[in-house]
Amino acid sequence: MIKTLVVDDDFAVAGLHRRYLQGMEHFEVVGVLERGAGVVPFVQSGEVDLILLDVHLPDLTGLEVLAQLRAAGSDAHVIMITANNERDAVRQAVGHGVEDYLVKPFTVDEFKQRLALYAQRVLEQPEEAERPDERIDELGQAEIDQLLKAASGRGDAKSAEVLELSPGAVTGMQTERLPKGFTAPTMALVGEALRSAPGQPDGTLSSLEVAEICGISRVSARRYLDFLVQAGKAQLRPRYGSAGRPEHRYSWVK
Repeated sequence: MIKTLVVDDDFAVAGLHRRYLQGMEHFEVVGVLERGAGVVPFVQSGEVDLILLDVHLPDLTGLEVLAQLRAAGSDAHVIMITANNERDAVRQAVGHGVEDYLVKPFTVDEFKQRLALYAQRVLEQPEEAERPDERIDELGQAEIDQLLKAASGRGDAKSAEVLELSPGAVTGMQTERLPKGFTAPTMALVGEALRSAPGQPDGTLSSLEVAEICGISRVSARRYLDFLVQAGKAQLRPRYGSAGRPEHRYSWVK
């Protein structure tokens, strides 16, 4: 069973989510919270596999709760369920490795479909993950382009500030095709950063620059960049200075 915590300040909405989950196979609701401050203590005091987390809470934002969870070392999966579709909110959530980002309003069927897909990904993972170099060829150019378009919202944004998400826009549906520890939305963000390489005339970025653009740690950025290099989608281009080791910079393979 996937032990699930529902966090939403609207009691009626939280109750609906709880009822939906109780009618689904594989899910067990272990708690419902209306405030963000209690999330980390609740997770630390018992077993929680999945958190359905709203962005708008009365004390903390869901993004702050998400950051606290990761800072506390929690690896609980998080699905954001919110009316907030601002680009910065989506990027922050993806940077912290959310499993999905579902924008209100949505139908009961959409809710159940997304949760069922999540359960399928989690419960059908092989016992022993394949090594990254055995799976690189499974991620083709067309798939990467599709993920990049989904996460960046190219062509779908009504303004520079708002990212309109269709059902499935930021989703982990392709996660099972990546090595363990990687998520498709974060892969898409890293790839998009390389493709645009903002402010760099030579079209390259360092792992630190990618980390800052995507809102992830430098270590995570380096892992994703190295994966893309191994997959043949990015190129490592050392930049030699006057002294010391060369700076590793990355560019997208066009």
